Amino acid sequence: MENKYPEGSIVYAKVNPGLKLKVRRYVKRIYYCTNLEHPQEKELVYFERELV
Repeated sequence: MENKYPEGSIVYAKVNPGLKLKVRRYVKRIYYCTNLEHPQEKELVYFERELV
């Protein structure tokens, strides 16, 4: 199974579409994303179905 969003892609979470995220890593069907406005903050973790 391939990931829909490759590393480095800009995505948005369905629950907070105003938050711009960058996919940093994809491991075992989980996306590890960095908030582009505050990159020093803790990473956010999403499943593919939660991203747009």
